[in-house]
Amino acid sequence: MTSIGVAFRLLLLGLCSLVLVPLQMLALRFHWSSMLHALPVWFHRIILTLFNVRVIERGTPPSDAPTIVVSNHVSWLDIPVIGSLHPLSFIAKSEVEGWPVIGLFARLQRSVFIDRQRRKATVEVNDALAHRLVKGEALVLFAEGTTSDGNRLLPFRSSLVGAAQTALMHDSVERVFLQPLAIAYTSRNGLPVTRRERPFIAWYGDMDLGPHLKLFIRGIPLDVVVTWGEPIPFNGSRKQATAFAEAEVRRALKAA
Repeated sequence: MTSIGVAFRLLLLGLCSLVLVPLQMLALRFHWSSMLHALPVWFHRIILTLFNVRVIERGTPPSDAPTIVVSNHVSWLDIPVIGSLHPLSFIAKSEVEGWPVIGLFARLQRSVFIDRQRRKATVEVNDALAHRLVKGEALVLFAEGTTSDGNRLLPFRSSLVGAAQTALMHDSVERVFLQPLAIAYTSRNGLPVTRRERPFIAWYGDMDLGPHLKLFIRGIPLDVVVTWGEPIPFNGSRKQATAFAEAEVRRALKAA
């Protein structure tokens, strides 16, 4: 993509943001439910369309039942990829809330922030998550706790899955589901992504965000396969349920 093409697409994204961001703020302020959930999906779809990211969706996204989506995590790009498919919110580390631009978008998508430095944080976040689950919402948990290099799946953490147990304590909630979700970046510029290339797509460790954003805005066509697993009714054992979800994600990544 030429410099003019990049500038044009950034201009379009800016104009869309000027319209959709204030609308989402109003939807949050006045609790306009349908708009509140739909606007982020539209916004993410616009981003992916402008910069040539094609999402290939397999399986069925969450229904209206309370659901914790348990996903692997490769890149910052996972957010618009997942967000373009279904109305949902994310569980994010507390630092994200203070990031310029990204923090604003995370708040507008009603993300739940967790401070991992505080011992009581998990309990407090589980209560907040349970409150959202009781309303029948879908929440995305990147269960590895961090991004990976895209070539391997890190062990899933089960602590925040405890929110499912807390939600089940409410009389209005009969079942809570864990739904596995696998994200695989499979093709770049029409060619299969090799094991050697995946770390250039992934954003992990102490990598600078700038180079990844530059690659993204160049609009090199990128294909992403997103696979929804079958929802798992939570049985009261967070470790068992998390281990099963991890196995399903691992299986889906091998098939992508």
